[in-house]
Amino acid sequence: MIKVSVMYPHQAGARFDHAYYRDRHMPLVQQKLGPACLFYTIDKGLAGGAPNEPPTYVGMCHIYSTSVEAFQAGFAPHASEILADIPNYTDLTPVLQISEVVVGQP
Repeated sequence: MIKVSVMYPHQAGARFDHAYYRDRHMPLVQQKLGPACLFYTIDKGLAGGAPNEPPTYVGMCHIYSTSVEAFQAGFAPHASEILADIPNYTDLTPVLQISEVVVGQP
């Protein structure tokens, strides 16, 4: 199993609409990816490691898939539509990482 993490770095003054991301964008991603998206989680950054420090990431999602190839096959046909939705909830540039899930349960 793999996890695709899409992370939005905190920047003072940047816009990130958590409600839109939760209620519109991620359901769109799941619908477009179909079976390539086994499930997803969303994180909302609250704080950094030190007192009164902002979060490293204001928001992130983690999309779980059976393999890199399965994710890419599900994402590629819909990439432009999914990416075109980003300005509807943020002006931040996401950081992407694909990881192998070594331990965990959905």
